[in-house]
Amino acid sequence: MVSTRFVLLPIVVVLSAATLSAQADPDRTVAGGGSFPTGWRVRTDVNRRTGQPGDLASVKFTNMGPGGMHTTVGPAAIYWRDADTASGNYHVVTTLTQMQNTPHREGFGIFIGGRSLGDSAQTYTYFLVSPLSGQFTIRRRTGATTAVVIDWTDNASVVKADSAGKANNELSLAVRGGRVSFLVNGKEVYSADAAGIDVRGVVGYRVNHNLDVHLGPLGIHKL
Repeated sequence: MVSTRFVLLPIVVVLSAATLSAQADPDRTVAGGGSFPTGWRVRTDVNRRTGQPGDLASVKFTNMGPGGMHTTVGPAAIYWRDADTASGNYHVVTTLTQMQNTPHREGFGIFIGGRSLGDSAQTYTYFLVSPLSGQFTIRRRTGATTAVVIDWTDNASVVKADSAGKANNELSLAVRGGRVSFLVNGKEVYSADAAGIDVRGVVGYRVNHNLDVHLGPLGIHKL
């Protein structure tokens, strides 16, 4: 008679860095959120932990008059006005100020080429900096998926946060002659063929989760 023995082996689950980060630093609750300045629209990302859209009640987004806007967030979100559109040859620029650091790298910046932003077919390209790490990234959102154009990359043009977590960075994009240039503080950090970037549509801001950022006026100029 043949005896068969079974050995139970431990199951190892490998979690991605993004998943571990989300678990260690969940979206915070922000008091006073949920109502936004007239004309502005806000859409939160889907929360990795819950699989549901982030809570708009934890997005505090206020008008600072001629000085721009200010947002303190739990969930990552985009902010836009339907009238802020760009096509052809144009330049977009704003100055963004991080007010305090988070425990790990998070980014904020601007997006272009926004379409169907209020529904499941949303598309846009976004350009972010992280003063914590001194890096930038460019990505394309299509529906619920995100494609990396250029991953987080070190660049000396990105002003790093000071000891209090504060940093000012000017971000701009120039679309001209079938090319897109991405600039930080007036210096080009990346360029690409416009055919591979969403360049025609709504322009706005993007701020990732658990950040406190002053958003300077958004300048959109024809070239």
